[in-house]
Amino acid sequence: MNLDPGYGETPITPDEASALTARAREIFGDQPNKADLFEVEQAIADEVSIALQSQIVEGQLVLKDLLGDAFLRALHAKLYGDLWTWAGIYRHRELSIGIDPAYIATEMRASLQNIEYRWDHTSDWTARELGIAVHAETVRIHGFVDGNGRVTRLLADLVFLAAQEMDSLFESYDWEVDKKQYIALLKQYDVSRDPKPLAEFIPVIQM
Repeated sequence: MNLDPGYGETPITPDEASALTARAREIFGDQPNKADLFEVEQAIADEVSIALQSQIVEGQLVLKDLLGDAFLRALHAKLYGDLWTWAGIYRHRELSIGIDPAYIATEMRASLQNIEYRWDHTSDWTARELGIAVHAETVRIHGFVDGNGRVTRLLADLVFLAAQEMDSLFESYDWEVDKKQYIALLKQYDVSRDPKPLAEFIPVIQM
């Protein structure tokens, strides 16, 4: 999902700047450009993704480990903890999207447990659909102040990988899709709780 033109010249807002860690301020100053931070965030995400995928392939990290709110919070902290003070912490304020912050922890835990139970006791989802169900459900709840898109896409990638047969050629999602249609299908999921249309829309590629 590409940056809009001019994004690189846009400084972060004062509210955003107040959430920078002391280490980030040392490196970037008090008001870095958004693209500078995005570049570092992406580099961290790539490093974290490779490390966790290796753990899954080597059997050190299994599907059950991934389908918990503690793992999601830890993953968010890995992605953003070097830069932002809100990393790994569920939001405490209302946003225009997502559920009431008072219910985030309970809802996230229950939703992931329900998805795990459904995967273990039914056979109508593919691994591809399971990962998308996790993504769509965690997006619906929208647990964090920021970084929800990146962390939930990475979680979906990890779940998809862990749910595949280990002796097969691994597949991964290709998230470079039409944003308008992607958002429309996420909204459709909010109503139906059916991940299949979104899973059909998100392409997969061999790793």
